[in-house]
Parts: sequence; structure tokens; C-alpha cells
Amino acid sequence: MTSTRITGGSGVRPRRIALAALAAIAAIAGVAALSGFHTPLHEIDPTGPDAASEVASAATIGIRTFTAPAGLRVEADLEYGTREDGTLLTLDVCRPAADALASSRPAVVSIHGGSWARGDKANADWRNVCLWLASEGFVAASVNYRLVPDARFPAAIDDVALAVEWLRAPEQVEHFGLDPDRIGAFGGSAGGNLAALLGTTGEGALDEGSRVAAVAELSGPVGLSAAELATDGATPWLRAIVGEYLGCEPGAGIEACPQSADASPANRIDPSDPPFFIGHAEQEVVPLGQSERFAATLGAAGVPVQLVVVPGDAHSIGILDEMLRPRVAAFFHAHLG
Repeated sequence: MTSTRITGGSGVRPRRIALAALAAIAAIAGVAALSGFHTPLHEIDPTGPDAASEVASAATIGIRTFTAPAGLRVEADLEYGTREDGTLLTLDVCRPAADALASSRPAVVSIHGGSWARGDKANADWRNVCLWLASEGFVAASVNYRLVPDARFPAAIDDVALAVEWLRAPEQVEHFGLDPDRIGAFGGSAGGNLAALLGTTGEGALDEGSRVAAVAELSGPVGLSAAELATDGATPWLRAIVGEYLGCEPGAGIEACPQSADASPANRIDPSDPPFFIGHAEQEVVPLGQSERFAATLGAAGVPVQLVVVPGDAHSIGILDEMLRPRVAAFFHAHLG
């Protein structure tokens, strides 16, 4: 900042210079302040390895054994919301063939995995999930949500809850021919945690706001407290991922990381919650004890729950093969119609 000292005479010219300088500074400050109300918009756009599926194997397993029939329709990159930091939230909608269109179809929100830090709604595996659900007669919405490290809990669950509300809006109901009273959630791995949180958040009617009427989740890390992770024998790798997601030191106790309770679906259960289907492999990276305890807690609360344990070490939609897909589809048909 320039300081002008007046040393005699009338001082008119120096004073004018000073006033002009102050006016310019004020104008710059005003523009800067106004620009704060126009945050630049940006999409969640994982690229390269960050967009890859959480199924690390290159083998043709799980959802990769599904071949989509001809005629399914996809509307990609639809905006379902904008966050305060300018993040554009997008989803893809997969629908049955036009000649099979019903006036009011059930819908399923599909939530990708990736340690809450990677993954994408449209990578090959999750696009296949979206198409599989559409082939079963559902309106499937495959969502992107904010990721670590740019956003931490509860950003991701806030985003997927907004996606349910967006689907329930009259304009989407009409455009996609979906039934707002019959919306379910499907997720795997970190997406399984988010699908379970959708199912256990809130109380009462399952056809309002962001409530869902049925949840299927595979391999979800659903007990995120240090005590639960230790009991289940979680690896340091998994505990570090949970710590990053929650913004806590890995293994921090509940006193140091109270958000671990809010991020664990079992702590939100009440008898009004929707039916659950839980799938898990015996020897995978997320300990089986996570799903076993969650299923027991749901059952104790009177919530209908089906736990299916498959052999092997495949993870998330890596277990969604020709044997498990019909069981998940039958679950959704039974509870969504």
C-alpha cells in the first residue's frame, strides 16, 4: 500500500491521487467479494486408476459375467445437485427397453465402491450393474458422490441421500416413469456402507424424503469404530482407509473419533427401517464379522434381513455372479415389486 505525505501548499493533486488509489482498491475488493457468490462449478471426474472398479482382480468374475441385452437405455451425466463448494453431482440412469416401458416402475439407486476415495458411476463394472438392474425391470440410477480427500464424512451420504430426493421429484417421476414410493438402494464396498446408511437413516415411512424401501449391500464396512474393527481383525490398510474417510487417526477410539458412530449404520437402526439383503465373501478384505454383526443387529430390531455368505475372497460386486444376481434381484422384486 502506497502512503502519500502532504508537505505544504494546498495538497489538492496529492489528495486526488490518494483518493483515486483508495477507490481502485475498494473496487478490486468489491469485485473479489462479489466473486465469492459465484463459486466456479466443477464435476467429480475421476480419471485413470482413480476411476477403476474396487474389484481389483482382472478375472471375469462377479458382475463381469453379465452381458446386457439389447435395447436398454442410458441417460448419462444428469445433474442431481450442486454443493456449496461448486461440486456438480451427477448420475446415470439406466432403463428397460422402450417397448417394455411401464408407466410406474420401481427404482434402485446404485452406489459404487472405492474406499470412499475412488471409483466412478460409469466404470465398466458399475455401468454393468446399472444395466443389470435395468434388465430386471428397474429404473437404475448410478450415482457419483464427493470423495476423500476433498470431502469427508458425512459428505458422501449427504450426496446419495440427495440423489434419492432428486429421483422422487415430480419431474423425474414423470420423465423416467418411476414410482416414488418404491425406491431401493444397492451398493458394494464403501458404496455398501452408504447404501446401508441410506436404509437406516431416519424413521417412519419409506416413501418420503431420502428414505428407501429396500437395501442390498455387498461387502460393506458397516462397523467403523476402532473397537469393532479390532474385534473383526481388520487390517491396518482397512483401518487407515476408515480413518481417512472419517478424518480421524487410524484406530482412534470413539472419544477421539465420535463420527465413527454416526458413520456406522448399526447405530441408526430402528424397527421402521427397510428390509436388507447382505452379501459377503468368507475371506475377503472386509472382515465377514462386519456383515454378521450388522445382520444380527438388524434382526434383533425386527428388521427383515437376509445374509448370504459365499466362499472365496472376491470383494463387493466381484461376488455378484450368475448365482448371486438372481437372489439379489428376487429380493428387490419381493420388496419393491
